[in-house]
Amino acid sequence: MAARGMLSELKLAVPWGHIAAKVWGSQQAPPVLCLHGWLDNANSFDRLIPLLPKDFYYVAMDFGGHGLSSHYSPGLPYYQESFVSEIRRVVAALKWKHFSILGHSFGGAVGGTFSSIFPEMVNKLILLDTWPFALDPKGIECVPTYRRGAMEHVLQVEASQKPRQVVSPEDMLQRFLKNNSHLSEENARLLLQRGTTKVATGLMLNRDRRIALPEHGMDFVSKEQFVHFAKQLRAHVLLIKAMQGYYNVRRENDTDRNIITFVTDTLKLVLKERYQYTEVPGGHYVHLNQPENVAGIISAFLQCKEKIPYHL
Repeated sequence: MAARGMLSELKLAVPWGHIAAKVWGSQQAPPVLCLHGWLDNANSFDRLIPLLPKDFYYVAMDFGGHGLSSHYSPGLPYYQESFVSEIRRVVAALKWKHFSILGHSFGGAVGGTFSSIFPEMVNKLILLDTWPFALDPKGIECVPTYRRGAMEHVLQVEASQKPRQVVSPEDMLQRFLKNNSHLSEENARLLLQRGTTKVATGLMLNRDRRIALPEHGMDFVSKEQFVHFAKQLRAHVLLIKAMQGYYNVRRENDTDRNIITFVTDTLKLVLKERYQYTEVPGGHYVHLNQPENVAGIISAFLQCKEKIPYHL
């Protein structure tokens, strides 16, 4: 049976305001925390969750500075570790001791990092066109440049004091589609529903302008660190790779293929029977554009009754 409709909206208090979330299902059911990608929001899961088993409690949160969640306090940047910490705050507020994670893109890397830091809390980790830990195809040599860019961007935003830009709904949609070529027009509208606020003269983006390029906020790891983090995982892991996704599986003998091979080989070697990998047709937003391509695989994985091994 599939999950039926949205049950409610949540607002969870944090020191800088609140974290907003959408909820499906019964609070008594096993919980699944759904984590959206960079600059997206909780509406990212609107097409998928209704196709998943209804005997789970799905909570799709907006990361800080995204969707309907509060922006961070003035002067603070947004880093991956901050979002990992947000998960810990959310699950504490919800009083979850054990739960599963469904993460798309950047949300998968945040969820994977959390699962490595708090391994005893995560039962299952589902990664949608992403890795559990961030790898840069260029290696970690660029990290100082990214860090500098992040700091300079925040200072620039603070110094500019420009009012938020207001644009017409159609202009907003076209700009959004231009920056998100993987998305259909219908699903771009869906993300903009939660990602914008209507004012008298048009729409304003909700997201915090301190959040810019993903590499500014990501905690990239070396291949050696990737192996170490993977060894901390106790969860069962399902990695769903979109064939025309962020790393294109159809390219041969290039960096993308090398990274895919490294990730899948490492996770298989470390996690053994706790690791499942599958490729599906579709782009980076396959869970939104063609949710039926992934719903069956995710449902079977969630419903599998394997015990989670606890190695202390």
